[in-house]
Amino acid sequence: MANSYLLEVGVEEMPAHVVTPSIKQLHQRVADYLKEERIGFDEIQEYATPRRLALLIRGLADKQPDVDETVKGPAKKIAQDSDGNWTKAAIGFTRGQGATVDDIEFREVKGEEYVFVEKHIAGKPVAEVLTGLPKVITAMNFPTLMKWGYNNLQFIRPIRWLVSLLNDQVVPFSILDVAAGRTTRGHRFLGHDIELATAEDYEAELEKEFVIVDPLRRKKVISDQIDAIVEEHDWVIDKDPDLLEEVTNLVEWPTAFAGSFDKKYLVLPDEVLITSMKDNQRFFYLRDHQGKLLPNFIAVRNGNKEYLENIIKGNERVLVPRLEDAKFFYEEDQKLTIDQYVDRLKKVSFHDKISSMYDKMQRVAVIAQLLGKRLNLSAAELADLDRAAHIYKFDLTTQMVGEFAELQGVMGEIYAKLFGEKDNVAAAIREHYMPISAEGDLPATKLGAILAIADKLDSILSFFAVDMIPSGSNDPYALRRQAFGIVRIINDRGWHLSLLGIQPVLIKAFADSDVAIDFDLTKNAPAVRTFFLDRLKQFFSGRRLRHDIIDAVTDTENDDIETVFEAAAAIDEHKEDADFKDAVEALTRVLRISKKGHQDLAAQVDPSLFENPSEKKLYTAVNEVAAGAANRTVAENFAELRQLAPVITEYFDENMIMDKNEAVRNNRLAQLAIIARLARVMGNLNDLIVK
Repeated sequence: MANSYLLEVGVEEMPAHVVTPSIKQLHQRVADYLKEERIGFDEIQEYATPRRLALLIRGLADKQPDVDETVKGPAKKIAQDSDGNWTKAAIGFTRGQGATVDDIEFREVKGEEYVFVEKHIAGKPVAEVLTGLPKVITAMNFPTLMKWGYNNLQFIRPIRWLVSLLNDQVVPFSILDVAAGRTTRGHRFLGHDIELATAEDYEAELEKEFVIVDPLRRKKVISDQIDAIVEEHDWVIDKDPDLLEEVTNLVEWPTAFAGSFDKKYLVLPDEVLITSMKDNQRFFYLRDHQGKLLPNFIAVRNGNKEYLENIIKGNERVLVPRLEDAKFFYEEDQKLTIDQYVDRLKKVSFHDKISSMYDKMQRVAVIAQLLGKRLNLSAAELADLDRAAHIYKFDLTTQMVGEFAELQGVMGEIYAKLFGEKDNVAAAIREHYMPISAEGDLPATKLGAILAIADKLDSILSFFAVDMIPSGSNDPYALRRQAFGIVRIINDRGWHLSLLGIQPVLIKAFADSDVAIDFDLTKNAPAVRTFFLDRLKQFFSGRRLRHDIIDAVTDTENDDIETVFEAAAAIDEHKEDADFKDAVEALTRVLRISKKGHQDLAAQVDPSLFENPSEKKLYTAVNEVAAGAANRTVAENFAELRQLAPVITEYFDENMIMDKNEAVRNNRLAQLAIIARLARVMGNLNDLIVK
C-alpha cells in the first residue's frame, strides 16, 4: 500500500529570509533519513508560511524491506577450543547477531575456516520509523537560534504545535512538551484550529481557514494581484523577484493594495525613494511608461480585504516620516562641501588597530595610482582616478547615509555630481563597493574597477598585516568576499596586475609618496598569497573546472592572477586533444628531473658540450619558443610547448641526463631548466591527471 504522511512543525513567526531555506533543509533532512532507514517514497511536497514548515510525503512504503545477510565471524581456531567446544568469542558473536551457536557454519576464506551465520532482519513498519523524526527536526540549523522556557533546545523560533499524520492515523512523538497530533492552526487572526481527518486534507482544509500553505501558489496569487492593480492604473512595475519572495514569506493570506504619497517627495533621488519603499517597508515601487518614478506603491497585507482602506492609510502614514526624514537629510547634506565631509573622515575609524577611514583613502590613492600606471591609463584618467580615490568614502559622514546605510556609494555618486565632480569620478565612488555579493554586479567603468580593486586590496593587506586573518567560518570583515571580488573583476577585465606579490612594490610606492603606514605590509605575505589562491580555486570550482586542472594552475609561482585564468582556459580547452597526454607527460618529466637536479636557474646552455643531434635539435626548438614567449599569449605559449613534446621525448631517449661527466650533466639540466621555466607559467603540470 502506498501511504501519505504529513509532517508539520508550527512555530512563532519566522523571519522571511529564513522560510525558504528552512523548508528546503527540512525536505533534504527528512529525505535523507528515509533513505537511511530504507523507506521508499515517491515524492515530497513542500509547504511553508511564516508560521509553519510542512512536508507531505506521498507513495510512502508500508515498511522497511526485510534484509537477509551473511555475517562473517571469528576464525574457527578462535571460535572453538582444542576439544571442539564453543568459546566465549563464538557465543558472543552469535548473540550479537541474534543467533545461537547452532546457527554457525564454517566457510573457507583464503585457506582458513571462519564462522558464518545467516542473519534475517525483519523490516520495521513505516509508523515506527517515522517516530524517529524528532531527531531530524531538532538537528536543523539556522542563521539565528532561540531558546524558550527552561529548555535547552535551540530552534529558529519556539515550536508551538506538531502534526504527524500517516494517512488518517497519528504517528505519536514529542518535541519538548509539544505532542504531535492531527491539529493544525489556521490564520492567526482570520482562521481557527483544524482537526485534520487525513494527511491529504492538509492544503484544502487550511485554505478554508485563510492559509495558502503552498508557497509557490501563494507567490502566484500575490503576483497576479499586483499585475491586476498595475493593469488597472496603467502603471509599470519592476517586480523584484527577491522582494516578491520576501513578501511571500511574510504572509499566509495575501491581499495586495495600492497606496500613494505626496508628489513633493519626488524631488528626492529615485534610489532614496526606492530604498524607503522597497528596503524599509517591503513596498513595490512604480513608474510611468517614460520610466519616471510615480508617487504610488503596491504593498501586500497578511489578511483579507476587510478594512482595507484603513490598512492603506496606515501604510501611507508609516512611509511619510521616512520620506520626510530623507528630504530633510538630502537638503541638509548639500549645505556642506565634499572637502568638509572628507575632513570628517579623520575621526571615522576604519579599524582601531589599523587607521582612520581618511588614512585608508590616502593608502588607496597610492595603490590606485600604481595600478592605473600598470594599466597604462592616460594622464587625464590618472588624475580622475586620483580625485576619486581621495574622496570616495566622503558620503559616510553625510546624514543620508547615516540614516540609510544601504545607500553608501549610491549617495556618494549622487552628491558628487551635485557638487560638480566629473561623471567618471562619481561613478567610481559608487562602483568601488562592487561586487557587493559573491556573484553581484561588477563595476561597469574602468576607474570604478581599479578603485574597487585598490580599496579591497588595501583592506586585505591591512588586516593581514595586523594578524586579523580569517579562519574557519570567522570572517567578520568579509575579506573572503573582497578577495573573490578582486578575482572576478580581474577575470572580467582581463587585466595583468601581478597582485600576488605586490607588497614590496607597494612599500616602495608608499615610501615615494607622503603617505605613512603604521604596519608592516610584508607581514603574513605568504598567507595573503594563499588566501588569494584559495579564492581562485573557489572561482574555478564554481565554473565546474576539473579539480586536477584547478590544482595545477593554482600551484603556481606566478603573481599575475590573469595569467592563472589564461592557463586554466588553455589547459581546459585542450584537455581532450589527442596529443594532450603525450605533451603533459613529456613536460612533467622535464619538471620532475629539473626539480630533482637543483639546477642553477642562471646557468647557460653550452652547445659545445652536446654529444648527439637530439641535443642540438631540442636546443634550437627551445630557443625559438623562449625568444617569442613574451609576445605570445599563455594559450599560444602552451601550444608551442605542446609541440616540443616529440623533441623532448627523443631527447630523453638518446641522452642520459645524469651523465657521469659533471659538465655534460649540468649542461643538460640547464637545458631542462629553461623548458621548466616556460612550463611553470601554466602552474604545476604534475598535478594534471592524464589517461
